[in-house]
Amino acid sequence: MGLCFPCPGESAPPSPNLEEKRAKLAEAAERRQKEAASRGILDVQSVEEKRKKKEKIEKQMATSGPPPEGGLRWTVS
Repeated sequence: MGLCFPCPGESAPPSPNLEEKRAKLAEAAERRQKEAASRGILDVQSVEEKRKKKEKIEKQMATSGPPPEGGLRWTVS
């Protein structure tokens, strides 16, 4: 069961061909890259619009300066 030493008197299991092993690893890596790419951004235009809107808001906040002194005021009766 699993990977272990061969029993006495039995020959070791054949090792896989190195080129076959490399080819399988390369195929698996390509498959993972394709899967990762397919999980990426689906709507690039929407992401660009959101980024521009966020930059615009940040720019407005930077140019408007600090908030007015006091902010919201609470009156206690």
